[in-house]
Amino acid sequence: MKNKIKFIFPLIILSGMLFGFNIAKDPDPEKDKILIGIVRYALKQGHYSPHAIDDAFSEKVFTDFIDALDPYKRFFLQSDIDEFSKNRYLIDDQIKSEDLSFYNQVMDRFDQRVLESQQYYREILQSPFDFDKEASFDVDYDKKSFSKNQAELIKNWQLQLKVSTLSRLHEKIQLQESMLESSNSEDKEDALDDDEEEEGSSSEVEIEVENKSFEELEKESREATLKSLDDLYTVMFELDDTDWFAIFINTMTIQFDPHTNYFAPKDKKRFDQTMSGKLEGIGARLQKRDDYTRVAELISGGPAWRGGELEVGDLILKVGQGDEFPVDIVGMRLDDAIEYIKGKKGTEVKLTVKKIDGSIKVISIIRDIVELEETFVKSSVVDVNDRKFGIINLPKFYIDFNERNFRNSATDMEQEIKRLKEENVEGLLIDLRNNGGGSLKTAIEIAGLFISDGPVVQVKYRGEKPNIRSDKDKRIQWDGPLVVLVNELSASASEIFAAAMQDYNRAVIIGSKQSFGKGTVQQVLPLNNVFKYDKDLGAMKMTIQKFYRINGGSTQLKGVSSDIVMPDKYTYFEIGERDEKNPLSWDKIEPAEYTPVNAYENFHQVVNDSKRRIADNPHFIIIDDNAKWLKEGRDNTLVNLNYEKFKEELEQREEESKAFDDIALYESRLEFISPKYELPILEKDSILAQKRDLWHKNLKKDIYVEEALTVLSELEMNKNLLVKN
Repeated sequence: MKNKIKFIFPLIILSGMLFGFNIAKDPDPEKDKILIGIVRYALKQGHYSPHAIDDAFSEKVFTDFIDALDPYKRFFLQSDIDEFSKNRYLIDDQIKSEDLSFYNQVMDRFDQRVLESQQYYREILQSPFDFDKEASFDVDYDKKSFSKNQAELIKNWQLQLKVSTLSRLHEKIQLQESMLESSNSEDKEDALDDDEEEEGSSSEVEIEVENKSFEELEKESREATLKSLDDLYTVMFELDDTDWFAIFINTMTIQFDPHTNYFAPKDKKRFDQTMSGKLEGIGARLQKRDDYTRVAELISGGPAWRGGELEVGDLILKVGQGDEFPVDIVGMRLDDAIEYIKGKKGTEVKLTVKKIDGSIKVISIIRDIVELEETFVKSSVVDVNDRKFGIINLPKFYIDFNERNFRNSATDMEQEIKRLKEENVEGLLIDLRNNGGGSLKTAIEIAGLFISDGPVVQVKYRGEKPNIRSDKDKRIQWDGPLVVLVNELSASASEIFAAAMQDYNRAVIIGSKQSFGKGTVQQVLPLNNVFKYDKDLGAMKMTIQKFYRINGGSTQLKGVSSDIVMPDKYTYFEIGERDEKNPLSWDKIEPAEYTPVNAYENFHQVVNDSKRRIADNPHFIIIDDNAKWLKEGRDNTLVNLNYEKFKEELEQREEESKAFDDIALYESRLEFISPKYELPILEKDSILAQKRDLWHKNLKKDIYVEEALTVLSELEMNKNLLVKN
């Protein structure tokens, strides 16, 4: 077999553990049975394409559940799988009768195997690895079988831990060599300086870099691998039965389509915050650091940021609600600690924190609504050939379903366009890259800002005729040149908007070969609305509709094809809905009645000129070559466990990568500035100012934005743009 190379880092090797490992704590069989029944009923009654719950379904749930638990085949033995297999074709019957036999059987064995595995890795990592031995390991776990016995399982652990340690070891050796080289270089410079000094003067520079042996660095690498695993197991043991059972439920829901999911109560709260772009609390991002809850970031404009006392790096020891006795949260799981810290607007929380200098301080904060600024629309102004243009970044189609007066993406977009018009911009570039979608309602309303009234999208329930959703406002907020920038991760509502602009000939779509390809609509159903129960049952996000372009074609799987395709690092990867598990199929319905506008007199010329520029541009050629190289590297899954050969292969790969260094060095001549209305805000908010400065620097280095702006600057409007639909 041809020797293959793959960059393996410890995080990659161990990343599956957080998803796969859950130890059941405080199980609630009654609640779990109720959940099974409600989820089955909801899927049968509400899903766009209901799946038969039969033996075939049972077999897929069996396979997916085992894979979710043990994707790297570190825990279960083949004998376990054989034992579980007695339920392979019974899970459908158990689901219908709300029987948890399969779940309980697998969880009990999983608990046992995880506890056993702690002994394996701790014992293995006590002894040095032999990196002189000729050996290799294939990290394509889909090809692997479960271990036949305990000895084979331990061997599998040894190989995986060896790969993880090998990667760390190589990094440590590289770092030491670099530091020693730097130290030697500085010593030489100091010696030269000493020769030039006058007699009697003195100059002393001490640089000490310890030159550790291979054996010492190998030991440090093993210890780092051990700590990483111990940390992961700590997180694993903090997960409770609610977390665990949610994974089992989702092995059922994923059989229907990849976007139908069960949300445990705390996951539902996170989803709501993401959709609305706000939360109520102190405005700090927290992380677990050993037994402590650590402040990782202060959200600009939030109450903690405004107070000025809480700082990044502070460790939160206790949490008090107003004048109540504080609760000690040291050692508490992060999710539970966060529940004590956040709370309703206007309420007081007192945090006992350990500062970076070791001092202990009690900080009082009045909770408030915290806006997640990175979720919201932002804009910039740029000159292209002495002409002013606006770029609007829309990271999500956000809306708050529970608070009518809170900001949403449609009203924000309208306001942003109005402000840019006041600066006399001649064209707009809307950046939808990495925008995963959001609110269908706001997508329709935003499309309406660029066209007169007319259909925007067709939405279809199962077994029913399509419902044409239209913009009914005859006003056009922006009637000038328009370019929409997309990539493979522009999905759902992004595709609705881009497709409508393309079908109306209103905008040039530029970016990846096609967008994500998610042509389905989900609805979030709180399960307590279905079944009255004294405990929070969470919610179901379920696919209830498909949407279609006004030309009749679905965006499902095929997405939106760009008018102008620019190569990127994902060009040769299967990225998008077509790479998801169990996606719904593509189909077509009758087109809606609409009248495309002849927006641009030179549309085809501009598109063709851009294609020629891209094809001839050395930088885009390098990007395309890099995409091929990345695909080749991803397909290589064999890791050499001999250190010298591992090092040689990585050095070869690193040498090859130098051919693509110019990608990161690219910088355009464009200068991006904030619109005038934002300047007074930035003067008062240094954190937001830093974020804007970083965004503008990244835009300057963004060849995709540069080409999109060039296209925008070349478009010539047709006077008949405003023809009514």
